[in-house]
Amino acid sequence: MAIWRSAMLLGSETFIRAQGDSLTRWNPAYVGATRIDSALSRPDDVIVFPDGPAGRREFLGLRLGGTSPRLRAVLSRVRPDLVHAHFGGDGWLVSRTAGHLGIPLIVTVHGHDVTRQPQSSGLHGLRYRRNLRAVFARAALVIAVSEVIRDRAEACGADPAKIRVHYTGVTVPPAVPMVPKRWDVAFVGRFVAKKGVDDLLTALSRLTTPRPRALLIGDGPLLPEMRVLAEQLGVDATFVGGQPPDSVQRHLAESRMLAAPSKTAPDGDTEGLPTTVLEAAALGLPVIATRHSGIPEAVLDNRTGLLTDEADPTALAASMSRLLGDADLRRRLGTQAREHVQTHFDLRTQAQRLESLYDEATAGSHAFSARSSRR
Repeated sequence: MAIWRSAMLLGSETFIRAQGDSLTRWNPAYVGATRIDSALSRPDDVIVFPDGPAGRREFLGLRLGGTSPRLRAVLSRVRPDLVHAHFGGDGWLVSRTAGHLGIPLIVTVHGHDVTRQPQSSGLHGLRYRRNLRAVFARAALVIAVSEVIRDRAEACGADPAKIRVHYTGVTVPPAVPMVPKRWDVAFVGRFVAKKGVDDLLTALSRLTTPRPRALLIGDGPLLPEMRVLAEQLGVDATFVGGQPPDSVQRHLAESRMLAAPSKTAPDGDTEGLPTTVLEAAALGLPVIATRHSGIPEAVLDNRTGLLTDEADPTALAASMSRLLGDADLRRRLGTQAREHVQTHFDLRTQAQRLESLYDEATAGSHAFSARSSRR
């Protein structure tokens, strides 16, 4: 089978690589339109369009028309029994070619592809909404990463009978790492409006006795602005930029809690279900987060973490203060968070469930050879 992402592969999209690498009955080939220079890029990724002017022109043709002779040739060579596309727009890019070749298509919608982008104005928005309806019609199944995203996909035109809610899952280590705690609060994510970093820094500035030590991991367009804000507010914040997965895990283990203050951005962009809240919980960390999109499906208020309303730094500060002042509460919530992830979000279990969806999508299909791309 082929896992399709037009940009193969952004450093922030560890969930795509982890999910594919966890499959046991289906053997994935990672296929992308263009290669991205990141820690997640691999030499054996199959890249459709070569770097250079000619490749860029051909990729533009695919984006405008939804077809490409080069994409068709690559998929014919890979010979997948199934294409699994991530994000609705990327699903549209490959949907017509997959249909022409008789390859069943699954598309996973993650968040902005069914929240912000359909709200775009003018011809761009009109085109995107049309393309999204087309890929939903062509797909054998539509996977939503949370119940909230399922509802948004349906509102955007997906047939409810085709939609399946499937949590991506994370690796749960056999034991909680016993390391000294260097950081009071950790944040992991892209520095974009929906992540609520401004609310986190404002909340941290209200805790002064003693000042919490905050670690912020990630890159993004708002990073310079957030650095300035932290300095203006007098927050003890260390920014380390984007980090490889092993470093993120180490930094989380060295933290007392994770903060995920997500909110709906001014342009309508929202989360699906942030993988970082699952990764932190798997390490036994309590999570402070907001009642935003799929987060309450992963963070249970007063059981595995503490939830506040979106864009409420005062409530966020109160939650941090409560946890920082109560080690027993941190341990109890962290233990229950780990148990919750083990039960509902374990990567191996979720990969097996995903493979069952692959089986469902390909039942009765005559694409290429029956098991040519399976182990």
